[in-house]
Amino acid sequence: GTWLLYLPCTWSIGLAAEPGCLPDCYMLALFGAGAVLMRGAGCTINDMWDQDYDKKVARTASRPLAAGDISTLQSFVFLGGQLSLALCVLLCLNYYSIAMGAASLSLVITYPLMKRITYWPQLVLGLAFNWGALLGWSAVKGSCEWSVCLPLYVAGVMWTLVYDTIYAHQDKRDDILIGVKSTALQFKEDTKQWLSGFSVAMLVALCMAGMNCNQTFPYYTAVGAVGAHLARQIYTLDIDKPEDCWKKFASNRTVGVLLFVGIVLGNL
Repeated sequence: GTWLLYLPCTWSIGLAAEPGCLPDCYMLALFGAGAVLMRGAGCTINDMWDQDYDKKVARTASRPLAAGDISTLQSFVFLGGQLSLALCVLLCLNYYSIAMGAASLSLVITYPLMKRITYWPQLVLGLAFNWGALLGWSAVKGSCEWSVCLPLYVAGVMWTLVYDTIYAHQDKRDDILIGVKSTALQFKEDTKQWLSGFSVAMLVALCMAGMNCNQTFPYYTAVGAVGAHLARQIYTLDIDKPEDCWKKFASNRTVGVLLFVGIVLGNL
């Protein structure tokens, strides 16, 4: 999860680097720390909202709040510590980026509620998880170049819809029993068609982002490799085997790393 939050930040920081230059290592480290803290805070918020649901799902019943190992008050204190440290990281950025980073907090807080009211909570997760695609560029440049950042953000959202729908298929039986919603339940046996559509949209958006910042051959080679990885992932996916869903979900780190390497080589 931390990788999947961090990698869109690296794409944006990489694309913002000057031609012939490596990405800003200080920014990569700063966003790495921020990703660890904010992913952790998101998990804490999620567990606070979902502790009653988590008790009823075998995979999540051992989480500290659901298992009764810690109290709600203790989780609030822990969350306060996580957010305070994340704020320290955010304050290292320029004012534009501070404001933009603060704006993402509403998505982080409300995402866990979405599974109660819509079959598209994965879309809201995508909007939250890929905020770094906007923030990385602004941290380097001082503001967003929307012709690059917006397609990159859309690509990230489409990517999240792919991997988190796969993830959601692990829990679909429990989700039906306890009454929560997901794209896995919405798409059912049509999942592979939907995932294919999201993957194509991701690749188109990545090409747009690359063209708008004059990326070069290695970048588009990486986009092609990402497409091949996603195609194989979707083709071989067994939505009725939780262990296969987990394996495919976890392999998405490779997707993000492939694209980052392509961005760096394309810049050089």
